[in-house]
Amino acid sequence: MRENELTAPVSLTKEHKFNRAAHGWARQPLVDTSGIHDRKEDNPSWGSNKRWEYWCVMTPAHILACTVASLDFLASAEVWIFDRATNAPVVSKGAAALGDDGVRAATLPAQVESGPARYSGGGVEVAIEQVKGGTRIRASAEGGCFDVFAARPEGHERLAVVVPWSDELFQYTVKDVSRPASGTVTIGGVTTTLGGESWAVLDHGRGRWPSSIQWNWGAGCGRATDGRVVGLQIGDRWTDGTGSTENSFLLDGRLFKISEKLKWEYDLSAPLERWRVHGAGLDATLTPFYNKFSRTDSKIVSSRTDQCFGLWEGSFSTGSQVVRFKDVIGFAEDVERKW
Repeated sequence: MRENELTAPVSLTKEHKFNRAAHGWARQPLVDTSGIHDRKEDNPSWGSNKRWEYWCVMTPAHILACTVASLDFLASAEVWIFDRATNAPVVSKGAAALGDDGVRAATLPAQVESGPARYSGGGVEVAIEQVKGGTRIRASAEGGCFDVFAARPEGHERLAVVVPWSDELFQYTVKDVSRPASGTVTIGGVTTTLGGESWAVLDHGRGRWPSSIQWNWGAGCGRATDGRVVGLQIGDRWTDGTGSTENSFLLDGRLFKISEKLKWEYDLSAPLERWRVHGAGLDATLTPFYNKFSRTDSKIVSSRTDQCFGLWEGSFSTGSQVVRFKDVIGFAEDVERKW
């Protein structure tokens, strides 16, 4: 498909509806999403706005993740710390707050880097702040915490995509992969420094979603067999029929957009078997080592997530060269959600 590359700032909304001039993708977060907010005043779309920041940091010893999210009427957060040596989580804690309590518990910036994202309550603390040269990510819950700096190298590109279902329903996402990470993780009072090569992934979302949706998402961070930094960003299903994809490949900070629907092959009844994603010059296979499975069923939100962490291997053709990679840390997921 033909996708429009955005090269100048543009607003996601116009008079509370989708601004069609924003339909496209960019190499940097150019889209103004200030129209997606949780204020009831003069906001006819209150109750349908969905905003979140999700960071995942993958290290040789641990996988660290935190989320701050708001659905207008509900705010939530999660902190997750996974020990790769034991192949099990050592910290897994979520919290949620309704109505005005949720507004007080969660803070989310209008733009991806225009201010801090925070959550405090229910035994969960998350603080995401922009600092010189990158992003500082701090999260804590019973049993552990982490303090990570995700560097943003000069010239580093990230995939920003606007996905419209209609004038009333649309999403803006920034998927930022292969951010070099450093910092510490504390488990049971013992603090260790992130060792080896560690990488951070961001999922920044602002939009108004259908009440029921399914999606695939996958990401990978590491190095090609020749030592160059690579980043894999792939998605499926939720973008079908919108004229947009969220597929790209990062090579030494340069983003190669994949404007085609990719083929996903996996068996949800056996999620720890291999996942293969291919098409448009990409052929990538994930060999999982852990499935972060979760299920929620309430009157407000219901969801099912299979997020499989593992190692990617495969190749990508830029058109002028073939880049091969192996043992690239990452994940692939299958999600169903009603909200």
